Order: sequence, then C-alpha cells, then structure tokens
Amino acid sequence: MSSPSQLPAWQQLATLAALPQPHLRERLAQPGRDAMQATADGTGIRVDFTRQAVDGAIWSTLMSLAKEAGVEAQRDAMFNGEVINTSEQRAVLHTALRGTPGATGGDAPWGNDIQQLVQNELNRVCAFADRVRAGDVKGSTGLAITDVVNIGIGGSDLGPRMAADALAPLCSDGPNGKIGGVRVHFVSNPDAWALHSTLRGLNPLSTLIIVASKTFTTQETMTNAASARRWLQDAGIEGAAQSPHLVAITAAPQKSGAAGYPAEHTFTFWDWVGGRYSIWSALGLPLAIAVGSKAFREFLAGGQAMDAHFRSAPLDKNLPVILAMSGVWNRNFLHCPTQLLSTYPSRLVRFAPFVQQMDMESNGKRIRKDGQPCDTHTGPIVWGGLGIDGQHAYFQLLHQGTHRVPVEFIGVLSEDTPLPLAAEHHRVVNLNLRAQAQALALGRDEAATLQALMAEGMSAEQAEVFVSQRSFKGDVPSSTVWLDALTPHRLGALIALYEHKVFVQAAIWGINAYDQWGVELGKTMAKQMETPRGASHLPPAGGNA
Repeated sequence: MSSPSQLPAWQQLATLAALPQPHLRERLAQPGRDAMQATADGTGIRVDFTRQAVDGAIWSTLMSLAKEAGVEAQRDAMFNGEVINTSEQRAVLHTALRGTPGATGGDAPWGNDIQQLVQNELNRVCAFADRVRAGDVKGSTGLAITDVVNIGIGGSDLGPRMAADALAPLCSDGPNGKIGGVRVHFVSNPDAWALHSTLRGLNPLSTLIIVASKTFTTQETMTNAASARRWLQDAGIEGAAQSPHLVAITAAPQKSGAAGYPAEHTFTFWDWVGGRYSIWSALGLPLAIAVGSKAFREFLAGGQAMDAHFRSAPLDKNLPVILAMSGVWNRNFLHCPTQLLSTYPSRLVRFAPFVQQMDMESNGKRIRKDGQPCDTHTGPIVWGGLGIDGQHAYFQLLHQGTHRVPVEFIGVLSEDTPLPLAAEHHRVVNLNLRAQAQALALGRDEAATLQALMAEGMSAEQAEVFVSQRSFKGDVPSSTVWLDALTPHRLGALIALYEHKVFVQAAIWGINAYDQWGVELGKTMAKQMETPRGASHLPPAGGNA
C-alpha cells in the first residue's frame, strides 16, 4: 500500500480542511444535525457524533477515504483468518475467541481445528471458574479458595482488571458475599509494595495464585510470582503442597510445567492472540472467576455482536468506522495530537488505561506495512479517566488552554445500583456528561460572557476587566458513546467497538496494528543491564528446597 496521502479522498480532505472552518456552534445549528447518530443493533450501543467538526461534504469524503484505503477488504481479510500481521507472518484471530460455542469449520473461516481448540479451552476456563466459585477448588489443607490473586502485566492484567471493575455488581464483596464468595485481586507492578499490600490481608491456605504470562518469562510477572510463592512457602506451603495454590495462563505451557505449575491448573492461549486483545482468551480466567461462567459467556457474546455489526453495517452507519474516521479527521486534518477518553460511569474507571494500551501499542507506529516511513501522523496520544473527576481537574485545560483536545465521552443510560437515591446520582452524572459535551462545543464568546457577568451583579466596567478571562473558545469536537446498560454483554460490545476502531485507523494509515517491537526493546535493554547475579527463583513445586 502506498501512502494514504496519495489517495484522492485524502487530498480532497486536505483541501476541505484548508477552507475556513465554521465554529461548532454554527455547525450545530445546521439542519439535519440530529441525524449524526448511529446504533449497532443487538449491542445496546449508540454513538452520537453531532458535535464532531464535520459537515456533509467532509463526512462523505471521509467515507470515500475509508473505501479508497480498502478498509472493507482489510476487515474481511482479518475475519477470514488471512495473515494481516505482516511483520510476524500471523493471522489475527482474537475474534475467533468469542465465536459461537460449537461452531464448526463451515461456520468459521479459520477452520475447525482452531475453533475446537478455542472451545475446548473456553470450556475448561468456565468449568474451573465455576468450581472455584462453588468452593470445590481447595488449597493444600482442604480449605476452599476464598481469594484469587492474578499476577500479570499489560494485556495479562489491564483487561481482566478493567472488566472486573466494570462488572462489580456481579463480583463478590468478600468470603461471605452473596455471589461466589471469592474475591479476585490483581497485581502487575513489580514494586514490592504492590504485592505486599495485596497479600498481607489474605490467608495463604485459601489463596489461589494465577500467573499470567504469554512466554512465562516476563520479568515483572516472574518477579512477583517468585515472591508470591515465597509467601506460600513462609506459611508452610512448600514443594508439592504449592500445586493446589498455583495456576498458569500461558502460550508456553512447557515452561510453566517445568516451573511446577500443575497441568490441570494450566490454561493456554496461542501466538495469534495479542496481549491487548487477549481478554477473550484464557487470560480472562480471573474475570470468569469474578463474575461466573454465564456472565463471561455473555461478555464474549457482546463482542461477537459488535463483530457482526462491524462486518455488515454500511460504512456511514458503522460504529467503529464512525469513531475511527472522526479520529482521522481530528488527527490528520485538524492537527489534534491527543484524544481524551472520558468515562462517566465510575465502574469504567480503568477503561481509559485499557484503551490507551490497545490504541497506542497498536497504532504507535511510524513505518508502514510496506516498510516505508509514514508521511502522515498515525496514532494519537490517548489519555483520560473518569469524566466527573476530570471536570474538577484537567477539563480546565480543555475549556481554556491552548490545546484542542477531541473527546470521546462514554455514558450509560440506565442505573442498577441498589441505593435509595441511585436515580438521582445517575441523573447528575449524565447531566454533567451532556453539559460538558455541549460547553466544549459551544464555548461562550465575549458578548455572552459580558452579559453573564453583569447578570451576576457586576457593573459594565467591572465586567470588561474579567470578560477575556471568563470567556471560552469552545469548538472542541466530541462524540458520545451511549450504552443502554453496563452488563457483561454490553461491556463486551464496547471493548470490541474500540478494537475495531483501532483496526480501521491502522487500515487508513497503512500500518500494522498487531506487532509491538517498541515494547520488546525495553525488555531487551532490561535483560542486558541486569546484574550477573540476576533474580532469584524458587524451585519448582514438588522440587527440593
């Protein structure tokens, strides 16, 4: 693929961007603006992009760019199991992980062998999760497991941790909780306090340690795993007695087996599963334990529902395409280097960091698939967090700073918290979301600000002194992603929406979204700089101390 800048639609967009751009308050007054919304049937998700800084001509040209860049053909190649990860010569099959249970080769283009592997491992994961929740998985002394500690980093941590927070109503509050009775904890940072602060309140005799690592050599994870096993040892759980307390999730089961992790507690995934796309695989085990197998399967079904929408919806009604092409316009033609992701439900507190990894690790590239340097900007800096908190912090910069920061708001239309005044809390949260989107778009010019200050009781002379400091430029583009509810199914669809958004943008820019050599360089440097003594490791379970 040649540079996207050579495509006719790209050049036409550059011409349109060079024209004087109306303020968003003018665009929002244009007829038909309310039609700039789309829904993905069967997912409970609607995207409102009425506040994007586009008009009919710009939008139709963005859709032409998607066609000219071959987004549809590249999408079909991914779903057909073709080798689209060109630097590693791999297919990209995370979508296979959420396929219909029992699907055969006739239904899945990647073939029956892969589909059977996926279903077999999914069944093992779900069965084990339900056994843990039922109290049937016991420690070395016969005590039922009450706490699970997931040790991983990056994709082995961010996804399950984020989803467990998002689905908190389904999780246990403690050993005597109504659902499952098992608490799930997550540790990623090798800083000693992260592990110590998690383990210090737990009973080793009723704790299960999950070690999640694709290679089973990840330095941060192996460091934490060694300390966790020492914690078991210090509690008198030594040698073979550690086996009931250990679980491995890996693409290298021979390495975990050599380290003493029992085969019946070892769950596998494959080299065609990228870490940031792996929550659908066995790496979702801690989530399945937290919410139960039924909810975990509903989560997978939500991702599959978004897959179906992405594959079939016309480009101009396709939610991943809408988010992606809005982002291309903002990044490449309005020259906005960052993208804020602002979630308003508190349970989505970790969604922005999760998407940050997915997006920046995928599209943080400066070389195209053909090996040539990109002559266009690629992935933006993605950042963000809870919107309500941000309003009292960095939103000041959005409103009056010198940066223009496009925003993607995420809200939920229903409330399921069992609190007497939950409906009022919900109203306030969504009121703030809508108000921030509108305020960022419209701003407030000096004339309106002057009137507002005088209405507050200032004289005209006093108001003139403050008018420039209390005016707001506005014209900040945004989209709002609305979920009808925050359920396992809807969360799965939301994650898949962002996976496919990232894919579409990579297709436009001609880059490979599925390698991450920049991550590997830091790991290599750490190994080279490590002292000869290296890190100490405990002997395998069952071995001699």
